[in-house]
Amino acid sequence: MRYQMATVTTPLAEKAESIFRELGYTVSTDDCGLRAERKWRVVHVTLGEDPAEQVDGELQCFVTWDEHADEVQDRLVGENPDYDWAVIGVRDDGSYGCYRQRTPVST
Repeated sequence: MRYQMATVTTPLAEKAESIFRELGYTVSTDDCGLRAERKWRVVHVTLGEDPAEQVDGELQCFVTWDEHADEVQDRLVGENPDYDWAVIGVRDDGSYGCYRQRTPVST
């Protein structure tokens, strides 16, 4: 797996995999990191607080700890990338919030 910053830990990767599996995705690793697939969708998953380095693909999801999710979202909104993206902020209790274009949806 590709990690963006030293603060990313194995538990974050495990939580990201668990979230996508619960959503019905098949999760695998490749040279670029996590890859979540369901039906026609392939989502490239980046772990950590730094969305600066993207992998190829139209669907990107950035998974970070909840306290960094707003910062990652703000950076993406400011950059206005040409791909569809989401940010998942993982909380200590295992719950998470999904953010896209300033529209938080909690689970």
